Order: sequence, then structure tokens, then C-alpha cells
Amino acid sequence: MDRLPRYEFHVSRAARERYRFEEELFSWNGNVLFANVAASRHFAEKMNRQRDVERHPERTVHPGALNAMALIDELLHALVARYREQRDPKVMIDALSWFEQRVGREALEKTLLEFTQQFPPRDVYTGKRNAAEWLKASSKGTPHRAIALEEMMMLWLANLNAAFRRFNELFDDDELEKATAYPSITAALKDYFQTRPRFGPQNQNLVDLLLAPALAAPDSLEGQLAYMRDTWHEVLGEMMRRILVAIDVFKEEEVAVWMRFHPQDGRKPHFGQQQDRGDSSAAAVPHYNLKEPEYERFSPDVDWMPRTVMIAKSTFVWLDQLSRAYQRHIYRLDQVPNEEVDALARRGFNSQRIKQLTGNPDAAASAYSLFDYTIAEELGGEGSYLNLRDRAMARGIRMGSDMVPNHTGIDSRWVTEHPDWFISLPYPPFPAYRFDGPDLSSDGRVEIRIEDHYYNKTDAAVVFRRRDRWSRDTRFIYHGNDGTSYPWNDTAQLNYLNPEVREAVIQKSDSL
Repeated sequence: MDRLPRYEFHVSRAARERYRFEEELFSWNGNVLFANVAASRHFAEKMNRQRDVERHPERTVHPGALNAMALIDELLHALVARYREQRDPKVMIDALSWFEQRVGREALEKTLLEFTQQFPPRDVYTGKRNAAEWLKASSKGTPHRAIALEEMMMLWLANLNAAFRRFNELFDDDELEKATAYPSITAALKDYFQTRPRFGPQNQNLVDLLLAPALAAPDSLEGQLAYMRDTWHEVLGEMMRRILVAIDVFKEEEVAVWMRFHPQDGRKPHFGQQQDRGDSSAAAVPHYNLKEPEYERFSPDVDWMPRTVMIAKSTFVWLDQLSRAYQRHIYRLDQVPNEEVDALARRGFNSQRIKQLTGNPDAAASAYSLFDYTIAEELGGEGSYLNLRDRAMARGIRMGSDMVPNHTGIDSRWVTEHPDWFISLPYPPFPAYRFDGPDLSSDGRVEIRIEDHYYNKTDAAVVFRRRDRWSRDTRFIYHGNDGTSYPWNDTAQLNYLNPEVREAVIQKSDSL
């Protein structure tokens, strides 16, 4: 079957053989943009193994930067695809005839053949076809010679891009330049596109349009993505989300690298700013390009709100304090002395909020690592809570409890019974992750393991592994995280994009 045209991020044969790459990093098939962050991590890991980065950390290839570079290449391909769809469907096919006239048919064919051999598409690299056979074929009516010419233009743009130079060994065009008409062809690209329709927000020659991000931010991958985000959003449409993800990954990686090589001292600057200050770069400026305004929707105040005096109690700490004060063991809510409730009423408190202590290894699981949305049995369960609630109510004190709607514990009832309700991947997001530690599940139906580096505190993994003992279904569920620090390794993040999750949380909240 004639497949859709496949546009790949081309890596030279020499680099593939050195690093033993077997698959393309990313590909654009004419319809769908694939920005696979996990693939870039595997790619970077292979490079770093060969570079001996343990002894030479300055040689480290960072996957966020690699992902950003490959995404820029993909977005340029996407822009050319939009150009074909909206302005000039035969632009690259006609280019073949135009360059035959400019440099000669033999020179053009030799250049395309040498390019395909030095920067082989997957089928050529894996031996399914030789370069000459591949060039004679077509995909959905698009000659592979036209695809190769477009890819060669992208190679030229990559070598011109100063921000790509740290990865130059992957796509160095020096040998192609020495042996073929490649310099003459690339030098004439702008002349060719002067004969074709213009495109983009500023109605430019296509070559000028493709060069614009690299000229706007010559040394910054993040800056080039920000330029595309700000300038090409109408052309790229739904692909904008990929840019936002890539910028976020890139920024998180920069912070992680900084923290690795610098002490956590708030007085030390991070890229010109104190570590506790926000990023003020162009890429960090939020954009709210909404078609319609969003109006505030605050709930109205009711009469009891201004008169409320609230006290919050960390339950286990409070019960321990009471045990010391009253010289007896108080570990259940129904054991809280009436004298203590009377004291709260005398001090004017009329609202009390219950929450657990977190982060103490001598305490129970944190309050944010819930097994189920019920009062813990070790606090006396539901009956114990109702006992304290009724005694407080008799003294004019209402009780409330925090509900944690964003995540549960890693061994919660929902993780066991509804794994699809959580944000997860079918593979670990980082290739260095290992899950060989103890099984933390209390339910024989599933196995729960957190990442090994958590135990020696050398990494804070973003996922844990859940494996179904019966079906062998294995997924890597993300830990909870509010984006300000490391993941909370005893939690599992619910996926609110799933309507079942939203409904389940609403029903649970109503039942409480």
C-alpha cells in the first residue's frame, strides 16, 4: 500500500553507527506531529553512554534540548506542509525541474543520491531498500526525490542554526558540501522560492519564513520555540500545545541541571535571578489569546462567613499533644476530652478543620496519600468522627475535613480498581528508572513499586509502577505534584481530563 509521505529528523549514517541508533528520533507524516519526549530521553541516553559523561559531565546531552531541537525541525516541516496545502501543492515537485535547469540533472541526481546515502531514511538505513531504489519510489503521489530535496533544505537550515551547533555531529553537512552540488542548490533556494507564492503572517518568501526563528533567537532553542509560539500560532493551530510542552520540559531540565551543580542557597542567582524568583524570559510570558473574555465567577458570601473563626488541627499531632497534656493515651477522635472542646468554644473558635501530619517517617501515611475517602480506622473511623462532631456541635463548633481531590495514595482503592483514572504511561518516562524494590501493595491483585532511586535519595522519580498480577497489564502512574517542587512519592495523580474521574470525585465530594 502506498504510504503517506514520511518526513524524518535525519541523523547522519556516521552518527547512527557511532551511537547505534536504529529508529528516527521524530517523524512528520503529513497529518500528525509526533513530539515524543521519551524518545528524546532514550536518544540522549545512548549518546551519553558513548560520551562517558560520568567522568566528563561537560559532554552531557540533555534530552530537553534535544527534544526542543527536533521539535523545531518538525515545526518547520509542518509549516512547509501548510504551505503546500494552502498555497502551492506542487512546490517541491516543481523545484526538481527548476534545480535541474540551474545545476544540471546529473548534478542534482548525484546530490540527492549522496544525501540519501549519508542521511538515510529509515528504510534505507535498515536495508529494506538501497538509496537509488528509494529515490525512484513515491508515497501517495509524492516522489521521494521531492521528499529528499525538502529534507536537504531542512539539513541546510539545521546547519545554519547557531542554537543547533551543540548537536552538529548528528547532521554535519561538510562531506555532502565537498562532494556534491549541495552548496549550489542551497545557495539558490531563496531564488527558487522568489518564483513561488509567499506565505505566513508577514507574507514572506518561504526560505525567509523558515529562517525567521533562528534569526530572532540565534543562540536559544527556547527562544526559537517562543518565537514560533508567538508568531505562527494561526498557521500551526493545534500544534501549539507541543511547543508549550517542549518549553516546559526545557525549562524544568535547566532548573534540574542548575540545582545539580549549585548548592540550594537562595542568595545564589539562577540565570541572573534569585532562585526564588520567577522566570522573566520571553518564553515565560503567558499569553491569553482567548476569543471571548472570561469573567470572574466567585461564589457569593453567605451570612456565616464573616463571623467564622477557624482553627486547623493536624490530627496526629493534636492527639499526641492531648495525650501529653492529659497524661493518658488519646489516639481516637472520640477520646478527645470534653474539656478540650470546651476550651476551644471559650476561645471563640466556631469552626475546626482536621488534617494529618505529612512528611514524618514516624507518622502514618501523609494526609495526601489517601487509601480511601473515609476517616482512618486508627483515628476511630466514621463513628469516632461523628462522636467528636456531635460534641463539638453541642458547643457551637462546626467541624469540617480537608478533601484531597487531585491525587490518592499509590496503594489506594482507586489505583487498584480504577487504574485508568490516573495519569500514566505504558513505559517509564526516563530510561534510567528501575523498579526492583519492595512491593508496597496491600492488595494481592496488584503489585506497586516506587522507583529505586527514591530509597537512597539520589532521585525523585515522577512515576511508580503498577502491575496487574492477573492480566500482567503494566503502567507507570505519575505521582502527585503541584509544580513547585519534587513529586510526592506516596501519591498517584488523578487524570481530570477523564470525565469518569470528574464524576467520581463529584459524587464522592457530595457523599462527604
